[in-house]
Amino acid sequence: MPLNDLVEANAILPALRVTTKKQALQDISDRAAEISGMSARDIFDALLQRERLGSTGVGGGIAIPHGKMPKTDRIFGVFARLERPIDFDALDGDPVDLIFLLIAPEGAGADHLKALSRIARALRDPGLTSRLRATRDASGLYLLLTQTTASFAA
Repeated sequence: MPLNDLVEANAILPALRVTTKKQALQDISDRAAEISGMSARDIFDALLQRERLGSTGVGGGIAIPHGKMPKTDRIFGVFARLERPIDFDALDGDPVDLIFLLIAPEGAGADHLKALSRIARALRDPGLTSRLRATRDASGLYLLLTQTTASFAA
């Protein structure tokens, strides 16, 4: 599943200014709501519920918060590059500056897991993450995320 199937050009936050994990999740939920028409509060609550199970900060400055929503019929994402890294309770203890939110329908099952795997694989590439960190505009970030997908196919 290529990343261009998961993220649209209007789902990129190139310079998110937040100081806490909660604030980051709220701002990203707001963008996800704009894209999907769902309630930002419902998205935020689903993300918080998932975070209570364990941090989605996967290490290396990357977090992949995710949740399942009953009011969507498609898997989609929002990507944020933070102005400054924040504490995200990541597995390695490092602060996070790249966040890829993933929302899936409640019944997505294997497709949800494939999408998470695809995102994690792509963001494990140090070349891609360094280019994402160096890029300051939404269109450049979108191109990086959607044009470098071939070698990460699930």
